[in-house]
Amino acid sequence: MAELLDSSVRLHNDSGIRARWLVLNGEAEFFTVTKRLHHRLHGGVDEVGSLGEVERKLYETTTRRQAEEVANWVGVDDICVLHDPQTLGLAPHLAARGLRVAWRCHIGTSVASGIVDETWQFLRPYLRTPEVCGFSVAEYAPPQLRQEDGKVLVLRPSIDPASRKNRPLAAPAVHELLRAIGLEPPTDGRPTRNTRGARVLQDDHLPPDAPMVIQVSRWDPLKDMAGVLEGFATYVAPVRADAHLVLAGPDPADIPDDPEGAQILHRLREAWQGLPPSTRRRVHVVTLSLTDTDTNAQVVNALQQRADVVLQKSLREGFGLTVTEAMWKGKAIVASAVGGIPAQIRDGIEGLLIRNPHDFQTFGRAVVQLLEDPALRNKMGEAARRRCASQFLIDREFLDYCTLYRRILSGHRIMEQP
Repeated sequence: MAELLDSSVRLHNDSGIRARWLVLNGEAEFFTVTKRLHHRLHGGVDEVGSLGEVERKLYETTTRRQAEEVANWVGVDDICVLHDPQTLGLAPHLAARGLRVAWRCHIGTSVASGIVDETWQFLRPYLRTPEVCGFSVAEYAPPQLRQEDGKVLVLRPSIDPASRKNRPLAAPAVHELLRAIGLEPPTDGRPTRNTRGARVLQDDHLPPDAPMVIQVSRWDPLKDMAGVLEGFATYVAPVRADAHLVLAGPDPADIPDDPEGAQILHRLREAWQGLPPSTRRRVHVVTLSLTDTDTNAQVVNALQQRADVVLQKSLREGFGLTVTEAMWKGKAIVASAVGGIPAQIRDGIEGLLIRNPHDFQTFGRAVVQLLEDPALRNKMGEAARRRCASQFLIDREFLDYCTLYRRILSGHRIMEQP
């Protein structure tokens, strides 16, 4: 989200639309509830149970207070675009102050289920207020919104090709950055002094010429980093004794609204420790600090540029930005056919899609297929870059935002449903 908004706000202002970006705060209990909303809208299991009055009171108390803070920064002529469930509760309070409000939801699932329906029911009182609701995939919108003419707009996330994460990097610069974080061996044989805010868990360095597969994700159960590790160890490592796996994600301490991150990373490290030594030395776990966003972006760029195959074996996925980044870099991709990923990658054209993300054997075979067929890798990588250039760059997303603003400013109003 931070990367999306950083580039988007800059492009708005460069284009003459005055925009700024506010970050809101809340208690840990509030973010625990909103994380449950996040998983539920993906169709995940909520082990805590149903959403009740305790959750509603906490959600409304926090969002009401946040709306009061926002009011110090905005005026009645402004349009407020709220992002994701954490902020939706602000909508009625901001509208009551005369503001025009839109909501953008980056997450969701097109698969109907009781838990998804219950979650939309919890959010329904706040959904009445936004004049337009943007979704990454049209099917993510709840049925009651889709029935209202003009209320739903498809806003697919995009990447900024000029950002540090997506600029071209020459091979020497890639290897220099990976040596700087300690992932690749130093050229002079001396221990590397890590100056890039990264921590690398590994038994041995990544050889500069070794085939490498990578998944870059948050430490989130829905990203299934543990499943990537198991699939590689069981079905890739025994076939390709030269292949290495890199699992990279942000330092959980730098993401206060994601209380699960540290637990997921801890369990992954334990799973890494339990691998046979011959496999463990070919698996590298990289944790990247977010305190210096430019450096973080450079290192992620280098990791993706270095990869032979990029993975996104999510169990659920709203819209895979790391998939888009890999497409722009011309990489062949193996990903789960879940959420918004099939809207990005066409199976067999830009990459290989796994219908069942729990099918580790099919996942492993797809990775091996691409490792052993450079021509296929190149063909898919080139197709992925062309598709990204035509559909998933920030200029196109900005035009979608302009469509949203035109709908609101033209006087488009939504009749509230009882």
